[in-house]
Amino acid sequence: MSTSWSLTIDCAHPRAMAVFWATALGYVEKPPPAGFADREAWFAHHGVPEEEWDDGAYLCDPEGHGPDLSLIKVPEPKTVKNRLHLDVRAGGGRETPGETRWPRVVAAVERLTAAGATVLQEYELQGRPDHVLMADPEGHEFCVV
Repeated sequence: MSTSWSLTIDCAHPRAMAVFWATALGYVEKPPPAGFADREAWFAHHGVPEEEWDDGAYLCDPEGHGPDLSLIKVPEPKTVKNRLHLDVRAGGGRETPGETRWPRVVAAVERLTAAGATVLQEYELQGRPDHVLMADPEGHEFCVV
């Protein structure tokens, strides 16, 4: 039996980061927990102080295949390189032929740059373009493959 899991990203601006990652991954805002009209009702039921209600944003894969993504407000800024990062497989992954995959990677990099990401480095494999290292609007590294 597998264990259900989600990914949490610490950040300064959860709502803005949720917009970016929804764009990057094709995710949508996660519906409120079952039995609650909205997330605020869930927060109130569990005693979360109102001043903390806007300290997070929650996304999910609309098809239900990928893990949930939580973006949680923290006071400290990012200071070092990620030890864990996401690979956004916009090109289909390395099993997709390069002539098909690379134009998709380039298109995704352009779309994500327009959404606030920064290109950090482009990598080659055996003399051909392979993937692009990027940073989201708050500096978290990720790759477009």
